Amino acid sequence: MYDTPTLERYAEVLFWALSRARTSPYKKSDFILVNYDIDGLSLAEEVCSLLHDKGMIPIPRMNETPRMQVDRYTKANNKRLTTIFPGQRDLYNHLNGSISIYAPASLAHLSNIDPELIAMYSKAQQPLRGIMQTREDMGAFSWTLCMYPTQALAAQAGITLEEYARQIEMACYLNKPEPTVQWRQFAKKVDELTEWLDSFGDCAMHVESASVDLNIRIGQHRKWVGFTGRNIPSFELYVSPDMRHTNGVYKSTLPTFRSGNIIGDIQLIFKDGRVTKVTADHNQAFVEQQLNQDPGAALVGEFALVDKRFSPISKFMANTLYDENHGGENGSMHIALGNSYANTFSGHAEQLTEDTRKNLGFNSSSLHWDLVNTEEKRVVAQLPNGERKTIYENGKFSL
Repeated sequence: MYDTPTLERYAEVLFWALSRARTSPYKKSDFILVNYDIDGLSLAEEVCSLLHDKGMIPIPRMNETPRMQVDRYTKANNKRLTTIFPGQRDLYNHLNGSISIYAPASLAHLSNIDPELIAMYSKAQQPLRGIMQTREDMGAFSWTLCMYPTQALAAQAGITLEEYARQIEMACYLNKPEPTVQWRQFAKKVDELTEWLDSFGDCAMHVESASVDLNIRIGQHRKWVGFTGRNIPSFELYVSPDMRHTNGVYKSTLPTFRSGNIIGDIQLIFKDGRVTKVTADHNQAFVEQQLNQDPGAALVGEFALVDKRFSPISKFMANTLYDENHGGENGSMHIALGNSYANTFSGHAEQLTEDTRKNLGFNSSSLHWDLVNTEEKRVVAQLPNGERKTIYENGKFSL
């Protein structure tokens, strides 16, 4: 899909992002896991080549094919489905980084799989995610992920493969001679914006658009986060709000994909933090199952805004990584139901214990589901001193 120079630029961007995501510098002979779908092999090869050039030790690992995934859920019993393979914990305890290349050959192959089986498998993998989180908190690990264009993605998005590839190329600045320079310039602007947003402190946010009338409380000991390097591309500025104080109506206007299911027009009604009513244009039962999988699944874990001046993404991409960063005519916002991000805590990571999470209103859940609204909107912050300030309007931050 891309020529060699473009793949080399993509690999350079991914390594730069991986380095930005880590709090301490990489060293020679660090172990970097390279996860890739088979359709993303050409990019994985360039990434591994670059890692060798940097003195790292790449560990390439191809993801399961669609048939392998279906067989896992239809042929494995509960014990086999929830077993962590021998050596997995040891591997993750020694990893220094991870680069994931998402290049799906199919999007709907899991649509007929029982959602409870998918949730069961996901929960069983939590210890591995916990190891990575602990190592990340220690400064010994970082991760990043990206997409590679496939026919399955393009078909689901309703555009040609060439159009899809060009959207990725523009969004990652791969059409520039030195894309990492562009990312550094963007990161500087984001750092200025997050400092500005942090200056508002524990304020209330009111979001209003044609189908949104939502009140969110930012909460104490929070910080806004911008470009971390964890996702390429990433144009969102986000925070984990106090889960106890969400009230009003929210509606997603971009379709969302989850576990092979596509759902559009999800409307949520919140009262005192929790979803009290949910409707969807179809797959209602699936949506309800997601929100009922644990106590935190029906609470908000993330609130994010995207400035249209930054994001060149203008098409529906049938993937959350791109759709949550939609620029277009109006910019975009999204909330995520489920787990909060620990990196929006303003203190030291080790201070964010389970008790502290509860006391501060950080949500905990096995779910994290981004729901995107692309309507023209206005976001007003009510500051602790009572002052009201418009922070976002006409798809742009007001700074």
